[in-house]
Amino acid sequence: MAITAVSFVLMKIANISPARLRRRSSFVVRCWGLSLLLLTACGRPPANEHEATYFVFGTLVEVKLRGVDETAAYAAFGRLQTLFTGLHSEWHPWEPGALTYLNRAIAADEDFRAPPRLVDLLEKSVKMEKASCGRFNPAIGALIEAWGFHTSDYPVRTPPPDEATIERLLAARPRAADLRLGGRRINSANRAVQLDLSGIAKGAAVDLALAELRHLEVPAALVNAGGDLAAYRPVPDEPWRAAIRDPQGGLLAGLELEPGEALFTSGNYERYREDAAERRPHIIDPATGKPVAHLASASVLAGQGWRADAAATALMVAGPDGAWLPIARRMGIKEALIVREDGRLELTAAMRDRLLGDGWQKRVAAVYPDAPGTIPLCPAPPVQ
Repeated sequence: MAITAVSFVLMKIANISPARLRRRSSFVVRCWGLSLLLLTACGRPPANEHEATYFVFGTLVEVKLRGVDETAAYAAFGRLQTLFTGLHSEWHPWEPGALTYLNRAIAADEDFRAPPRLVDLLEKSVKMEKASCGRFNPAIGALIEAWGFHTSDYPVRTPPPDEATIERLLAARPRAADLRLGGRRINSANRAVQLDLSGIAKGAAVDLALAELRHLEVPAALVNAGGDLAAYRPVPDEPWRAAIRDPQGGLLAGLELEPGEALFTSGNYERYREDAAERRPHIIDPATGKPVAHLASASVLAGQGWRADAAATALMVAGPDGAWLPIARRMGIKEALIVREDGRLELTAAMRDRLLGDGWQKRVAAVYPDAPGTIPLCPAPPVQ
């Protein structure tokens, strides 16, 4: 079994050796028959721990369970397969499904009857767009597609869109706020809205997975979606440990997840386009219509995966030198870490107090105090 970058990060923070992972893989082969989506399952559990890995939204999703026997673990993994399969069908931004059908209906100025989970995610998206002052904007799917990011194959090497195309798509001013959400019947006041929920869907999927595991009375669980994690556990239990990846390579810092916390990172180092002139990340600034270029990554801790996911995207757009701070505060984020393009760090005091490990302290450029009680006004977009 190949050792992915995500697996390597988790091994390092949990002191798991590659040899131990390989020993698990022989057992994994015997568990293969569970499903097409379920790639690995039931590694030899330390302290009654069971593992499974799924492929959904173009991302490997690893699930770890504690406190259940093998039979209960298999049943839980099967329930998660059903959940992830349904979410993939409903929320995928370009494969045929509920979201692409909704986009077609919007373009045709028609109503669309959406499934309840999609409606709920759209409501959360509108809320996060407003809180982020538009730095998180899930309605710019046409721009994302124009830049070639509706793909699972990276790096993207197709020609970039010309300035005229970018200006035309920007001029239409698509926003999630243009949606008319009345029950399950959805339409839009702006036919240019094309929804791409990639900046929030993974977080919401992790939340739903944990909710399903709680419903099944699994005592402790962790869901890791491509390095973005959320977990719950009984307070006396051994804590789940996570790591923040360094965009320059290796690990930046570790931390222990408190019960019910989610850690999400948005960065420029995995999904990007590249040509002879430059390398551009997959995150589009809704104000300019172009990939962001001023941050390497943004990591966020929050009580919900969907909030952490959307906030990490918004902070990447907001920019360095404290420009991200009012956006974080408006989005209800107290613990955030920014890695600038030069490798220097900006972070909140609350996040500083959570980080483990050595070395990151020497790279700190600014530590910002905890947020005041008032919500900041929307700042002007950064100038690129």
